[in-house]
Amino acid sequence: MSVIIKNTDDTWRTADVIHVIGGIRDPKIPTLLQVACVNTGVINWCKADLVTHIVPSL
Repeated sequence: MSVIIKNTDDTWRTADVIHVIGGIRDPKIPTLLQVACVNTGVINWCKADLVTHIVPSL
């Protein structure tokens, strides 16, 4: 699955999701995502609050 993430400077980037971590109170609700940037390939963690769109795989 790919996601579109809004950065702090009002730009956006597309990333592929590698791993999802759920919350402490409800593990089914994602709070952190490990993503790989589509353009650069850089792998980092991002808060689920920054995800604006989910792009499903075909």
